[in-house]
Formats: sequence, structure tokens, C-alpha cells
Amino acid sequence: QVQLVESGGGLVQAGGSLRLSCAASGRTFSSTTIGWFRQAPGKELAFVAAISWSSGSTYYAHSLKGRFTISRDNAKNTMYLQMNSLKPEDTAAYYCNALIVSARVAWGQGTQVTVSS
Repeated sequence: QVQLVESGGGLVQAGGSLRLSCAASGRTFSSTTIGWFRQAPGKELAFVAAISWSSGSTYYAHSLKGRFTISRDNAKNTMYLQMNSLKPEDTAAYYCNALIVSARVAWGQGTQVTVSS
């Protein structure tokens, strides 16, 4: 059974940076496109960024491109999200999972990012 574990969140001041990690155990991501999603209090889950595990092609929410960078380490079966120039509106719980709904596994606990102004 695949388990996704997100980590790297925390409290940071506006303008700061964080790097999130998403580690998968149980099987490799192989040909799947994996993404980061976030959910702010009182809001729906929103797409942040995604990466094709095989080709490395990346996709971003338009409003976040330029500040966030997604990457992966095939050997570690781990995906990362480098977040720079953080804003208070980036405050949310961040989750990783397959981009395509039919390929998703159980959601992990997520990692909380809080950006203070």
C-alpha cells in the first residue's frame, strides 16, 4: 500500500522560503504525474504544481509560477516544492498526490505552512 508523507512546513515571515518534501513508500511514482495541492482554512483544495515522474515536465498554477519550483529525486522517490517570496495568502495545509484523480492514493497528513505578515 502506498503511503505519502509530506514534511517541511512551518512558520515563516512574509518574503521567506520553505522547501516541502513528499516521500512515497510502497511503490515508486514511475510514470505518474504527481502534484502538490493546498487547502487554506475555509477554502477548497487547490492545485499548486505537478511534475511528470518520467519526463520531468512541470506544471504550475498560473498565479504561483515564478515563486514556486517543483522537482523530484527519482532515487529517493521524493518530490519537492521550493517556495520563495512567501506571502500570507500562501498559508495552507499542503498535500501531495497524483494529479489525475483516478491514480490517487490515500491522502497523507499534509504539512502546514503558515506565513506571517
